[in-house]
Amino acid sequence: MAPDSPTLLGLCAVLTVLAPVLAAVVWDRGDRWLRLAGRTAVAALCLVTLVSTVLVAANRQAETYPSWAELLGTAGEAPAVPVGPRSAQDRSPGRFTTVDVAGTASGVSRPMLVYVPAAYDTSPGTRFPVIEAFDGFPGSPTTWVRGLDVAGYLDSEISAGRMAPTVVLFPPQTTDPALDTECTDLADGPRMETFLTVDVPAAARAHLRIRGDRAGWGLIGYSAGGYCATNLLLRHPDRYLAGASLSGYADPGIRVGDGSEHTTNDDRWRLRHLPLPPVALYLACARTDLPATRDTTALTGLSHAPIDLTTTYLAVGGHNLQTWRALEPSAFDWLSSWLAAPSTR
Repeated sequence: MAPDSPTLLGLCAVLTVLAPVLAAVVWDRGDRWLRLAGRTAVAALCLVTLVSTVLVAANRQAETYPSWAELLGTAGEAPAVPVGPRSAQDRSPGRFTTVDVAGTASGVSRPMLVYVPAAYDTSPGTRFPVIEAFDGFPGSPTTWVRGLDVAGYLDSEISAGRMAPTVVLFPPQTTDPALDTECTDLADGPRMETFLTVDVPAAARAHLRIRGDRAGWGLIGYSAGGYCATNLLLRHPDRYLAGASLSGYADPGIRVGDGSEHTTNDDRWRLRHLPLPPVALYLACARTDLPATRDTTALTGLSHAPIDLTTTYLAVGGHNLQTWRALEPSAFDWLSSWLAAPSTR
């Protein structure tokens, strides 16, 4: 039985029902110490069976761990799909810095983590392409740093010449860790879409040596951030050339407040009813991540010229960091292959 199998869920549910029955049978059995031990054991059994049922049900819903190897961390990383190599441009590690984003347009002001490649410091007359990177929910930009080792992957891909030296922005996607915005302008909440597509680029252009043209800007995200990357790319093709979604979704899954979660913020609706923009879109997920596979398949079926679509599927993997680490290098390489190169003009 896999950790997301209906059989395991059914077994846990049955045990959850039987545990209180067993508790009633043994509650008053034996002498004082035996009763105490028995009551402690059956109380613990009731708690364990209940928690197990909830966790298995949640795992089935999210497809986070479709196999025991994934759950125990023994599956090994699935191979990433290589993108055509480039000549090496930078063999030194990049660094992180912080840029304060003033919310002139959105009313949201927040600090933003930024990765700058080594060439940024050694080539002072160069302007670099830019990628905005979005995290999942719950999550934060630091998940890219700690959980996905983004600096290590970026350094490796740039050093190997598979990726041009690129500035990567990690902006916050919410004003409250408990508030899921899905990178939208909530009717009764923060205007995060405006923050991410207007204020963040303005701050980046003001404080960093980056390309200002659409050809030099891309998006990437995983899980909820994958939805953000796809949705913002389709909504703002005048600002971004390419976007990569890792295990992303086709709709926000939240109430935006103006009904747009069923129309213009639903990427399936947008692809069916509005003119398709001339953008490059990369969709990737593990086939055993059923919700992400379902939405990726739907978006694939609706995307055609002038959208240039690339899809990547891993044979195994869940909705988790291990899968995103496997997909991460190729996604960045793919983005770099579309974005305009660093420029001295």
